[in-house]
Amino acid sequence: MSSRATFWRALIALAVVAVSLYVALTTPARLGLDLRGGTRIVLETRDSPTVQADSAATDRAMEVLRRRIDGLGVTEPSLARSGEQRIIVELPGLQDPRKAAEVIGRTAQLTFHPVTEASAGPASGPAKDGARVLADPDAPGQFLRLGPPALTGDGVEDAEAVLDTQNGRGWTVGLSFRDDGAKQWAKVTGEAACAAPGDPARRVAIVLDDQVVSAPGMLSSVPCGAGIVGGSTQITGGFSADEARDLATVVKGGALPVPVTTIEQSTVGPTLGAEAIRASALAAVIGLACTGVFIIVVYRLLGLLATVALALYGLISYAAVVALGATLTLPGLAGFVLAIGIAVDANVLVFERAREEYTRPTGRGGTRPRDLSHPLRTGFAKAWSAVADSNITTLLAAGLLFVFATGPVQGFGVTLAIGVLASMVSAMVITRLLAEWAVRVPFVRRRPAVTGMAKTGRLRARLTKQPPRLMRHRRRWIGVCSGLLLLAVAGIGVRGLEFGVEFTGGRVVQYAAERSVDADTAREAVVSAGFPDAVVQSTDGDGISVRTKESGDDEQKRIRAALDGVAGKVTVERDDLIGPSLGSELRRYALIALGVAVAAQLLYLSVRFRWTFATAAVVAMAQDVILVVGLFAWLGKPVDSVFLAALLTVVGYSVNDTVVVLDRLRELRRAGGSVPLGDLADRAVAQTLPRTVNTGMGALFVLVALAVLGGDSLTDFSVALIAGVLVGMASTVFTAMPVALLLQSRHPEGSGSGRAKPATERAGARDRSGAVV
Repeated sequence: MSSRATFWRALIALAVVAVSLYVALTTPARLGLDLRGGTRIVLETRDSPTVQADSAATDRAMEVLRRRIDGLGVTEPSLARSGEQRIIVELPGLQDPRKAAEVIGRTAQLTFHPVTEASAGPASGPAKDGARVLADPDAPGQFLRLGPPALTGDGVEDAEAVLDTQNGRGWTVGLSFRDDGAKQWAKVTGEAACAAPGDPARRVAIVLDDQVVSAPGMLSSVPCGAGIVGGSTQITGGFSADEARDLATVVKGGALPVPVTTIEQSTVGPTLGAEAIRASALAAVIGLACTGVFIIVVYRLLGLLATVALALYGLISYAAVVALGATLTLPGLAGFVLAIGIAVDANVLVFERAREEYTRPTGRGGTRPRDLSHPLRTGFAKAWSAVADSNITTLLAAGLLFVFATGPVQGFGVTLAIGVLASMVSAMVITRLLAEWAVRVPFVRRRPAVTGMAKTGRLRARLTKQPPRLMRHRRRWIGVCSGLLLLAVAGIGVRGLEFGVEFTGGRVVQYAAERSVDADTAREAVVSAGFPDAVVQSTDGDGISVRTKESGDDEQKRIRAALDGVAGKVTVERDDLIGPSLGSELRRYALIALGVAVAAQLLYLSVRFRWTFATAAVVAMAQDVILVVGLFAWLGKPVDSVFLAALLTVVGYSVNDTVVVLDRLRELRRAGGSVPLGDLADRAVAQTLPRTVNTGMGALFVLVALAVLGGDSLTDFSVALIAGVLVGMASTVFTAMPVALLLQSRHPEGSGSGRAKPATERAGARDRSGAVV
């Protein structure tokens, strides 16, 4: 049976690695705009007087936008509907968001109207019967009274920019009409040609979005009643070449069925994206190398095999991302790197279990078994429960990121989930296959110390022999943790939270300056440009970050001109615009995500453990979240969507760590006999402490590498996770376990595993402090 299981594991592992290698070599990664540069615009459709902005109208609007974007000449543009009323537009390589927003966001209601009257002002009487009064583009200060539309943009078949050198009219927009449109155009021009020369009624107004772009008069050669035949005409208006092309693109794309507004806009320069890829890749290599060296030193041959499995884990994760067509974003790269620490955790859990099994006296006279395979198999079997529980809790957090987050943070959730699943394959299939093969090698069988299972180390031996009596002071630990919570809450109350632009709305532009300039000088220049409330900061190198309330492109031009005067020529590296309505929505979703995260973890842990243990784990998790938020409040760091991703990851990691200790406590409790629960808790902490430290070190290697090498984009993210890992390790011992014992002493009925209680527990055993357990 064992040989058959090994065969199938080998077959599965070989197939997964082979397919992953093929996909990685043949399928290019789909990079997000924050890595390859470009513009991302989120549009929201709004109800018009005649059309409701439902999903069908949004789909029609998206098709119109796609035709317009094709006219911009952008390579590999992407359009996708999000919900009923939102359209996400990604334009790789486009560095001018103003142009993109103007072209794709215009309503483009093109209509052709007969002119009934011309006047010196708009107050010549109210417009009736669908007529409108609009400014005359050919005569400043004059207004035209227009009759009902005789033709709409739906009748236009094609539009193109044309340079009219023959008549000296410069750039014009040539229109060709469909059959019905051509007939209507001939009719309206034929009626206009019947008016007397000089009469305003001899003109036909071409209106785009409530603005007359041209109002040509009929030449004497146009026959009355017959009009202009042939199905084509030209719009004149003193256009430049770019204006004519943009207008032709809009008209050719057609009219949007409903108005659209820009609620989010983000532009990233290609240089910034390339630097992010380089920094993240370097952090991944350094973090993986440090983690590999660490587990090799600790676990010797098993550590070496685990390092090989970790390298294959990286291959499998990358192949899964590109095979699914997932977009790899900057936070996604961070999730990919962070999952290395998660992959280490499963290996550490198994190896620590195997050590325990090998070093436990089982033979006559307390001798140790010479067979390495049995303790290794037992280690994998016993570690499975903790591995599954800890990874499922992390998957819950990743799932919440995907559901509630938007844009790049969703990418983080996807890559984190893929990393978790890949780590399961890496640890429970590939590592097991390699380890079982290695312990059968005669050289290794004769030298058990080579495997790393033969010795546990002095610290572990001491902890096992005489566990520290931490739970004797559990009320003291709860008091200390409560004090830290009050300090964190005080930071939130006193300093407040520096919400990022995602949650408040506004615009953040990151500039690269020609020469170095301090923040105060740059701030004075921005204030002198008329922006006293702008937040100006210096970034790495010669960078300048300017945050303002929601502002248009004209205001940004003034800021850029002001910075040019003090820092030389500045170029835009990143430009993020968030509408206030979207910021309010994202804040609400952030609170919902955190609330659902707590509820989901509590529900899952209540199923897997007794509710007292589940509540203790969630209390520790909530404490970790508040401590990290409080730390950011005291440090004055921004709370944005990437920070939300870090918080939800802390939720998964905190519960992950606590679950391992609770799982060990549950196991000890089943076989604990008359041992008080407080003593069992001390044993559980002592036995899992090496795993906690080793896993934490594996994650910290990666996170420190990201914090140092990841640049401004990932530094705060890494700091939040480093803080989360450290407080998560501490809260397991000093919060979760004391709270579990406190709840268990007050509600001793039932067992955490759902099985029958030990006899001593049913009798109401007491620990040494006298509490009923």
